[in-house]
Amino acid sequence: MIAIGVIFLITACSSRNDTSETSDVLVFADAGWDSIRIHNSIAGFILENGYGYKTDVITGSSSITLQGLIQGDIDIYMEAWTDNFKEVYDTGIKSGDILELSVNFDDNAQGLYVPTYVIKGDAERGLDPIAPDLKSVKDLPKYWEIFKDPDNPNQGRIYGSPPNWFADEVLRTKFETYGLDEHYDYFNPGSDTALSTSIVSAVQRGEPWVGYYWEPTWIMGKYDMTLLEDEPYDEAKWEDGYACEFPGVKVTVAVNKDLAEKAPEVVEFLKNYETSSELTNKMLAYMQENDADADEAAKWFLQEYDDLWTQWLPEDIASKVKEAL
Repeated sequence: MIAIGVIFLITACSSRNDTSETSDVLVFADAGWDSIRIHNSIAGFILENGYGYKTDVITGSSSITLQGLIQGDIDIYMEAWTDNFKEVYDTGIKSGDILELSVNFDDNAQGLYVPTYVIKGDAERGLDPIAPDLKSVKDLPKYWEIFKDPDNPNQGRIYGSPPNWFADEVLRTKFETYGLDEHYDYFNPGSDTALSTSIVSAVQRGEPWVGYYWEPTWIMGKYDMTLLEDEPYDEAKWEDGYACEFPGVKVTVAVNKDLAEKAPEVVEFLKNYETSSELTNKMLAYMQENDADADEAAKWFLQEYDDLWTQWLPEDIASKVKEAL
């Protein structure tokens, strides 16, 4: 797999260089999900229209693109989920091949959610609160009848993670650790699409739903969902039956070491690049609701949030970007 990845990177990079008349091409990593594509497009629009660089993208898995960053085939990684490939990432930082410039966001979350109307109601839709005191995962046993399993009315239903995800192991273990299996069936959706569909269906009908989800996603940008509280993250509790909340993940903007010499002004810009999981949720929701691509979502962000991104840039560069919009 590593050999194939290296060949892929060399081929992609060679193709890029052969078609470019200038060496001033900055290459982004596309590791395969929409939020990294949006951040690539935001930064790319600024680099092209504010700084005059050409940009390109190399697509591959997280491990392949991270290796490309270390080797210098990729210049910029806008959304490095550091805990997902911690050993390789930390090694790259220690060797000096990777420079960590900023934290794009670290307020991401995952766990058990309910639609907020379950707790607070929704006056506009005529929905009364049906579990006003539901705050924590540990409160769920009191409310199992609200979340009845249609296939087993004597139990509630909690929608779990898609199979083969690490979260599935965590949730199944937590289920037993907290004794939720006494009152609930753990329902395993076949895919993340099936899980998303179950939320959309419940919300559109105003019905109760409880289950696993994560941020940032378009679901969390489009719908008002509440993450149920859990014990604060503690390593000892985590290792003893996952008896606490999921740990947050630091999502960074990282670059190859050579970028500091090749484009120091770009490094300064990226040091200031900071968004949030909530804002990324909104950009993903914009894509979903408007059938938009990442470039269109990036332009929407640049038009709607100029009070944020203009703080990342010198005034003259910000003016050029605004002009291009």
